Amino acid sequence: MLWGLAGASLLVLSIVFGITVGETPLPLSRVLAVLANNLWNAGHAVDPIDAGIIWSYRVPRTLVAAACGAGLALSGVVLQAIVRNPLADPYLLGVSAGAGTGAVAVTILGLGSGLVGMSAGAFAGASLSFLLVVLLARAAGGGSPQLVLAGIAGSQLFNALTSFLITKSANAEQARGITYWLLGNLSGIRWPDVSLAIPAALAGLVACLWFARALDAFSFGASSAASLGIAVRRVQVILIGATTLMTATMVSLVGSIGFVGLVIPHAMRFMVGPRHYRLVPAAALAGAVFLIAADVTSRVLIPSQVVPIGVVTALVGAPGFALILIRNRRRA
Repeated sequence: MLWGLAGASLLVLSIVFGITVGETPLPLSRVLAVLANNLWNAGHAVDPIDAGIIWSYRVPRTLVAAACGAGLALSGVVLQAIVRNPLADPYLLGVSAGAGTGAVAVTILGLGSGLVGMSAGAFAGASLSFLLVVLLARAAGGGSPQLVLAGIAGSQLFNALTSFLITKSANAEQARGITYWLLGNLSGIRWPDVSLAIPAALAGLVACLWFARALDAFSFGASSAASLGIAVRRVQVILIGATTLMTATMVSLVGSIGFVGLVIPHAMRFMVGPRHYRLVPAAALAGAVFLIAADVTSRVLIPSQVVPIGVVTALVGAPGFALILIRNRRRA
């Protein structure tokens, strides 16, 4: 209970921090006044421009960043347990690349409309990409290393398809916007995006917590899970479906963001251990806090310019992953 309260407090403080800090400096008292006005009709006198910046721009942006970080971290936890490979995450296994291709196809070719259409396209692309990666891995021998290599090949394939679609069908303005979006961009986030991101992250969290025992068993192999009475295929389909849904939703909203699903689960295993009933909520919390911090960094790193958030996560995640590799090598 104490750890749960501490985690919830940390998340709330991170959200307030993400709302307060940005391109335009705003005092904490003004932020709290706007939140109180919109949540409880407090009636504080606040400048309308500041109120619009806080409630219509920074609050949804910070909430989506938290949901995105939590969803990507949970996806990494699930994939690493199911495929039994510490390198597994949505980015390396081609799920993010497939989701990006699906979202771009909807945007450029007009195969759908609105946020729901983009999310549906991203889900279809992510599902297709993961299916092709699994089939290729099985054809190459079916081992965990083959799955990672197949994921890298799938990522390159779908990234190439995305570039082809942009080159063939997008005009210059679309091409610039999509390219910037694919690097990870929260600048266009508004309240309708929150209604997609938070339910997707919560659904993934519930699924992971519900099957925490199964994830523990999968860490020792599918045969070990089956011997414990777990319906292996059914649980795998549910968990992979939840992972694909979370990744596709987040990619359709903010583009491809790497290293969150790779580094955060490793860091949380080091802190709370490998048992998934502790690892799942810890990874979700850490992913949310990390991406809020990365979003704030992207806004203040260069004055008067917003750096793509995928660049920030890579700058932090790549050295962190190198430390993880060195630590694992020393333990081996």
